[in-house]
Amino acid sequence: MLIAIHPDNPQARLIEQIVNILKKGGVIIYPTDTIYGIGCDITQKDAIEKICKIKNIVPKKANLSFICKDLSDLSAYTRNLATPTFRILKNVLPGPYTIILEASRQVPKLLATKKDTAICQAIVAALGNPLLTTSLPMEEDVEYYTDPEIIYELFGNQVDVVIDGGIGGIIPSTIIDCTNGIPELIREGLGKWEF
Repeated sequence: MLIAIHPDNPQARLIEQIVNILKKGGVIIYPTDTIYGIGCDITQKDAIEKICKIKNIVPKKANLSFICKDLSDLSAYTRNLATPTFRILKNVLPGPYTIILEASRQVPKLLATKKDTAICQAIVAALGNPLLTTSLPMEEDVEYYTDPEIIYELFGNQVDVVIDGGIGGIIPSTIIDCTNGIPELIREGLGKWEF
């Protein structure tokens, strides 16, 4: 199913439809502030495994990310969130960053390994828990992971919904590892590295 959702003003009834699909173990493809991502409800083990199968990765070795509603929601899913790290998070989020933190026991064991757009924020707020997220499997052809209609043609039979929020970007998020107390750049992407 291909669903067009307004990127700046997501329609509540469509967000509710997406959340119902996620709560039943569905997998979605959706726009972020960087590139299109593929995601599911973090509590749905079968959906996580389905995403890993699509990406041809092993869940425990995948280093998958998830999107929280806000920083207060994040505190339930991480341990040892030191003040300097919290300041970094507060300065860069929401934004084109992926921050690696030490997971708490709230994170499903299947995931425990070493821009939120308006659409993402609306989904996560309505879902009530984090949205597992990862990038689409990428190849040389940039067009296929920026155009939601082409994404639907390629992945529509593997996921429950592709959300059309307009043409996506081509630069992924900047990844920063904060597990050792000192921010370490893992990948420079759209977010500026200024630490």
